[in-house]
Amino acid sequence: MPLTTRELFAKLLKCEAEGEGDNGMRAVASIVMNRANVDYGEFARISQGGNVRNIIEQPNQFTCMKETIGGAYNAQNVWNMDPDEIEYEIADWALAGNTASSVGPCLFYFNPYSPQCPPYFPKNRAGVIYNRINQHCFYSPTEVYANT
Repeated sequence: MPLTTRELFAKLLKCEAEGEGDNGMRAVASIVMNRANVDYGEFARISQGGNVRNIIEQPNQFTCMKETIGGAYNAQNVWNMDPDEIEYEIADWALAGNTASSVGPCLFYFNPYSPQCPPYFPKNRAGVIYNRINQHCFYSPTEVYANT
C-alpha cells in the first residue's frame, strides 16, 4: 500500500532531521512547505500549485529519498524509517500551513559537517546563507533561483 503524503512527510522528517530536535525538524518541514508554495522558479513548476508530495519526491533533492548513493545501498532512507508521534505532529503542523520564522523564505538546506556554513548553496548559488539551526545551514533564494 502506498504511503500517504502525511506518512511520507513524517518519514522524511525523521530521516533528514531527527537528530536536530523539534526546532530543526520544523525548519526542515518549513523548507518543504516553502518549496511547495513558492510562486516562481523550479519548485513552483515541480509543486504544480502546492503539491507537497511532488516536492518530497523530486529527484535528487533529499538524500533520504534515495535507496542508493554512489552505487551503494543507502540504509538511511525513508522506507526504513518508523516515525514517532513528534514527526507526525510536525508533518501535520506543516501541512496545516505553518512554517518556522527561523528559516523565513528559505528554499535550501544542508549539513556541511563543519562549523561554518558556506555563503552560497547549492553550487549554482541559487541560495544565500540565511541562518544555521543546529547542524543544518539554511539558504534563501537568490536571483539565480528566480531564473531556474
